[in-house]
Amino acid sequence: MTMAQVLDKGSIVAVVGSGAMGTGIAQVAAAAGYKVVLFDARPEAVKASITGICNMYGKLAEKGKMTDEEVQAASDRLSGASNLSELKDAAIVIEAIVESLDVKRTLFADLEGIVQDGCILATNTSSISVTAIAARLRLPQRLVGMHFFNPVPLMSLVEVISGLATSREVADTVYATAAAWGKNPVHAKSTPGFIVNRVARPFYAEALRLLNEQAADAATLDAVMREAGGFRMGPFELMDLIGHDVNFSVTQSVFHAYFNDPRFTPSVLQQEMVNAGYFGRKSGRGFFDYTPGAAKEEPQTETHQERPDAVGLSMEPGVTGAVTAPLEERLRAAGFKVSHRKALPHSGENEAPAFHCNGAALFLTDGRSATERAAANKHRDTVLYDLVLDYGSAKRVALARADQCSDAAWNSVVGLFQAAGFAVTRLDDVPGMAVMRTVAMLANEAADAVNQGVCSAQAVDIAMQKGVNYPRGPLAWADSVGVAHVATVLSNLSSTYGEDRYRVSPLLRRKVAASGKFHA
Repeated sequence: MTMAQVLDKGSIVAVVGSGAMGTGIAQVAAAAGYKVVLFDARPEAVKASITGICNMYGKLAEKGKMTDEEVQAASDRLSGASNLSELKDAAIVIEAIVESLDVKRTLFADLEGIVQDGCILATNTSSISVTAIAARLRLPQRLVGMHFFNPVPLMSLVEVISGLATSREVADTVYATAAAWGKNPVHAKSTPGFIVNRVARPFYAEALRLLNEQAADAATLDAVMREAGGFRMGPFELMDLIGHDVNFSVTQSVFHAYFNDPRFTPSVLQQEMVNAGYFGRKSGRGFFDYTPGAAKEEPQTETHQERPDAVGLSMEPGVTGAVTAPLEERLRAAGFKVSHRKALPHSGENEAPAFHCNGAALFLTDGRSATERAAANKHRDTVLYDLVLDYGSAKRVALARADQCSDAAWNSVVGLFQAAGFAVTRLDDVPGMAVMRTVAMLANEAADAVNQGVCSAQAVDIAMQKGVNYPRGPLAWADSVGVAHVATVLSNLSSTYGEDRYRVSPLLRRKVAASGKFHA
């Protein structure tokens, strides 16, 4: 087997475990042209799995995604095994069984006595160390992580996980084979959470903190993350879908695996949800009520305010305006003439870049509260706006006002954004707001993963887009916002909370010092 060689289509792919993951893997492999042998300790489960796969092929044919000939050929490539010994000729065995280190070790030890020495052993584990699973094998170098995402036929990401003993040849072969199956594989090192389950923690953790700090209710925060941040689902509806028992368990696992690193600290609020049995959709109650007839909670949206007459923009000498240009373009498209002027110093601190509207100063959040920023700039009528994925098409924007801000100034800013076509949500004055705070933490965690050799910058962005449907890779997003601004947000959060949780990744600091980006 040569480096990065795709497994020959004449070879056999064995799948152990016929649950949702094993069934999905078998469906994809057979459709890709491989003979698939499916084994489960429950023979009836294998039969049901194969029947389900064939039915799915039929549905794909009805939608024009497979021909009748392809359906028949793929179905013919599927078979079941009643004993592990029937997997002896497999070129690769992929296990998708219970998440137990001891059970997986026992299975692979048994397989070593059955398959040929050239057979690749792959684990679909989402949380267990690949190094630990392989440790007791006679040939630990042939064991690799092949982590698919559910539902396998629809989710394109495959994390190819190398333990300490995994040979590069094996990892490259699995990578190339996953790509040939139509997937988007990424290489990763066996560390707690791998890529996705590690880097995704802030998406849930910061939302739970914002709710705990009464920034807004769950429905409002979800709406901001969807309609301003561009995420497919808000964090609270997603946690309800996953199940709080599962999500909380994963967070605990990552936290303990990193020896209680405060960046992964679990939420007391989510622990209470689990204690109450509010697991989400499956229990009928989570952050939202899923009982029949329950009313849908609507996000907070500001009432209509008058359109202001004028908008100004103050800039410091040498500032590019990258953080203000997208919003300025949207305002101009709404018919506003945005006049530019030089920034005015306030007690040694320039307030630029800032928009101005009827006496209100409007800033993109930098991780400080509006109240703190108003005090620093000696400008009481200070309002902050949150990060938006695409100012050209976003439907909603979140704003926060300083405690000192007058109602008249606030209303003028609300009217400004409404005139530009935004639904305006008011967040309580929490540092970093919602989208900016979350994106900064996602980018920081992604940067640390790259810095620690878990994966490449390209891999982490692919993983988060293909594995959890993020609208943009976190490092690409940091490049767009500006790595210096992201670092400033994190530094200000760290200063406010006094927690190591918000420490800036060394790699992010390095990019700032070099005036660089994660992607050229």
